[in-house]
Amino acid sequence: MSQNNVLKGVFLVALGATTYGMLATFVKMAYTEGYTTAEVTTSQFVLGIIGILLINTFQKLKHKDNVVKATPKNIFSLMLAGTSLGMTSLFYYLAVKYIPVSIGIVLLMQTVWIGVLLEMILEKKLPSRQKVFSVFIVLIGTVLATNILHNEIELDWRGLVWGMLAAASFTTTMFTANRVATEISSAQRSLYMLFGGAIIVFSFALATQVTPFNLAIFAKWGIVLALFGTIIPPMLMNLGFPLTGIGLGSIVSALELPVSVTMAYVLLNEEVILSQWIGIILIILAIVIMNVNFKRKNS
Repeated sequence: MSQNNVLKGVFLVALGATTYGMLATFVKMAYTEGYTTAEVTTSQFVLGIIGILLINTFQKLKHKDNVVKATPKNIFSLMLAGTSLGMTSLFYYLAVKYIPVSIGIVLLMQTVWIGVLLEMILEKKLPSRQKVFSVFIVLIGTVLATNILHNEIELDWRGLVWGMLAAASFTTTMFTANRVATEISSAQRSLYMLFGGAIIVFSFALATQVTPFNLAIFAKWGIVLALFGTIIPPMLMNLGFPLTGIGLGSIVSALELPVSVTMAYVLLNEEVILSQWIGIILIILAIVIMNVNFKRKNS
């Protein structure tokens, strides 16, 4: 029975990572149709909030009095944590505006070593040799995956900066999401974090949208972006991670990287050479090494 639960968790996390891996390609396709970053993010968060609200309403009707209600402190903490969620979306979407999706996702995966650095600062202790080795592999993989050694490839520095900022904010989201108000349902937590992210996204839209807001984005791309960005992945991962555990879940969620690159290759015709695939494999290998326990248990 336990093994079945683990397999179920692996399936849920894999499906969540796969759907999120498709997201940047859809954003890039929306850009080619003339939509702005403000329009893309606003439509995603508005429809995402509506979707999560419906899920919360369904859960309340189904479970009635068994649903643990969020306290004002829970709501404030989750909204504060959610601001990093909004910044991740903004920074990531701005990054793929200037650089290929296949490069943007590699930059986002720098959360591997940023997370180790943040953990070292917060816990005030040096990382294990296993983690240091993993970081070293990630850095080598990044050099190959971004193809920066190829003289003919010139990456826009704006995309690189936005990509690294996305990785930093995504690391913050991951650290806070599993530590704040864990006693309430994942649907409630997702909702209040989306509210916090929406404050960032809407503020950005008000500050940058100089042309009339194109409402067609809601029907054309908003539903897809909300489903693949703010509804399906967090719900599936919140259901799957408790069944797989953090280690196995992190390994499975690395599927996001090859899926994103493959989608960009197939739908956007982005060139991905052999050395980039080797770099991607190295990054996935580093995630596996970081989360596998190599210590043998004493019999």
